[in-house]
Amino acid sequence: MTSSSTPFSSVPVSVSAGSFALGGDITVPRLGFGAMQLPGRWTRVVERATAVAVARRAVELGVRLIDTAAFYFSPRARANDILREALHPYPAGVTIATKVGPLRDADGEMYAEATPGQLRGLVEENLRQLGLDALDLVYLRVGRLGAVGGVSIGERFEALAALREEGLVRHLGLSNVSTEQLAEARAVAPVAAVQNRFGVLGQEDAALVDLCADAGIAYMPFFALGGGHTALDGEGLRAVAERHGATEHQIALAWGLTRSPSVVQIPGTASLAHLEQNMAAARVVLDADDMELLGRH
Repeated sequence: MTSSSTPFSSVPVSVSAGSFALGGDITVPRLGFGAMQLPGRWTRVVERATAVAVARRAVELGVRLIDTAAFYFSPRARANDILREALHPYPAGVTIATKVGPLRDADGEMYAEATPGQLRGLVEENLRQLGLDALDLVYLRVGRLGAVGGVSIGERFEALAALREEGLVRHLGLSNVSTEQLAEARAVAPVAAVQNRFGVLGQEDAALVDLCADAGIAYMPFFALGGGHTALDGEGLRAVAERHGATEHQIALAWGLTRSPSVVQIPGTASLAHLEQNMAAARVVLDADDMELLGRH
């Protein structure tokens, strides 16, 4: 990762969440930041200055892992361009993770998945947009938001592994995959991280979370806060939030951090106020009674 002495005030809220050795050699706090919302959406405009300010403030608050993708864009902006404007040259210790796989048209529709031969171009696109010579972590994103599993990913993962051997990628990850697909990929090359859907109100991936913990693989949930697809609501969640004087979103983030040492949370937002609230979740300490009330599959 290119680094510099770019001055950022040090208010390491996220550091109190503990850390994880990504791939065994990149230590990051277990509370990171997801860039998906920075460009806004087709129906929601985010001012460019606000998006840039949110990215900078995340680093000020101790974020050292930023999750992005070239296919995170709206008609007005791209997440990678915003991150480059906000942070390049990137401060020492900031790790950039990106994803490749889905092909998205100008209208935002994910119309297909990249073939093995197309993955190099997608990795190079991320490098150009971010202004980097190499990427710390690249996920192979499989499928869309539907069910995982059922297809072979070996050939695609081999294509990314070849880029790792060339030095364009430091570590490899998988997103939206099954236990069987993880095993298939690990037979090709080391897997540093898995990014699947998982949260306090959607714990179907619990066995894979535990497998990752045993294998020293980071597990970075997407939609841990619902993601607009599932309402973050529940009697236990409300009760624990009241007990701690916290928001339900903060409890959901703290639950994941408590649930497994492999979990690295990457909540995303384009709001400075929400960013501050999310990062403060690192200071919420849940006990056994809380976890029992929330449920732990």
